Amino acid sequence: MSPILRLVNRTGLVTQICIGLVAGIALALLAPSVASDLGLLGKLFVSALKAVAPVLVFILVMASIGNHRHGQQTHIRPILWLYLLGTFAAAVVAVVASLLFPSQLALHTSEVQLSAPGGIGEVLQNLLLSALDNPVNALINANFIGVLTWAIGLGIALRHASETTRGVVADLSNGVTLIVRVVIRFAPLGIFGLVGSTLAQSGLQALLGYLHLLGVLIGCMLFVALVMNPLIVFWKIRRNPYPLTLLCLRESGITAFFTRSSAANIPVNLALSEKLGLHEDTYSVSIPLGATINMAGAAITITVLTLAAVHTLGITVDLPTAVLLSLVSAVCACGASGVAGGSLLLIPLACSLFGIPSEIAMQVVAVGFIIGVLQDSAETALNSSTDVLFTAAACERMAPRSA
Repeated sequence: MSPILRLVNRTGLVTQICIGLVAGIALALLAPSVASDLGLLGKLFVSALKAVAPVLVFILVMASIGNHRHGQQTHIRPILWLYLLGTFAAAVVAVVASLLFPSQLALHTSEVQLSAPGGIGEVLQNLLLSALDNPVNALINANFIGVLTWAIGLGIALRHASETTRGVVADLSNGVTLIVRVVIRFAPLGIFGLVGSTLAQSGLQALLGYLHLLGVLIGCMLFVALVMNPLIVFWKIRRNPYPLTLLCLRESGITAFFTRSSAANIPVNLALSEKLGLHEDTYSVSIPLGATINMAGAAITITVLTLAAVHTLGITVDLPTAVLLSLVSAVCACGASGVAGGSLLLIPLACSLFGIPSEIAMQVVAVGFIIGVLQDSAETALNSSTDVLFTAAACERMAPRSA
């Protein structure tokens, strides 16, 4: 391996993205014409994301449902409901924050035909028509609602398949995830081209838009971690939730912030659950499961970035559509990929509710990678710390009954 490749391997993805971001800004300020020409790097990165996203959603959701064990949910049903409630509540918080503090993005829409829905009736009609699309056609045209419908249907059917078949599906899921990891490894180059060409054409105003969007995202995550989650825990245990909340944030959230991986933080959460004296039969199942489906941070990311695109394109959002978006974001978040930035690849599914085509949705995904240095870290910290928090809340609630 050459010295350059060894250096790239030793440098973390976050560092590489920071370098690409700074280099893109510097090039746009010093040589705008050159930065505009390098926009091809950004277009290639967006095209790669556009190609892999439908396949990722289809395989990942199908494998997740198909390999779910019968009877697993009966042992941790209260925790499972807390996971779902917390994820939906996070999406609602993100909707409210996005409507109060709308974000404006620099998107290229000149070559795209937009068809904004007229209201909740049209949204539901388009939702049903998209859900009943031919699966091959859905994959080809990036109809994410149709892809999700077929993935859920096949996943439920595969729950009754043989272990060999389910093993093949799991291996296929791992293979697609590996391809996504390869694509994301090129994020620094893509961000370099995107930031350089965008700033060269739009000026520093685009950078301010990124900072505003990041502020809304981080603000939502802090609100959920320090207000919404404690309210849910108080409703469950009927006493002051903050000692437990702050303990989980300190012991689990800080570690997850730097590892940026819910899966990598599972051992930390298991050790914290043992330290809290929780039931081993419960947390040994709920913690790994939470790393897969308890995705409040991902729900916030999907919702805020989708509504940023909606606001930029001038699409009106009524209350029923906002509630529907919260539901879709919560479902999308539960199927978020385990790789860094995996939740970003599910944004097109939420964007399709508003008739936003894949070409624009993938530009929003690319914006997510630009701000992902902090966004993904904060998202993972919220997701992982909440796994322990809700498990502990449910165990404390069940303790008096078993005494």
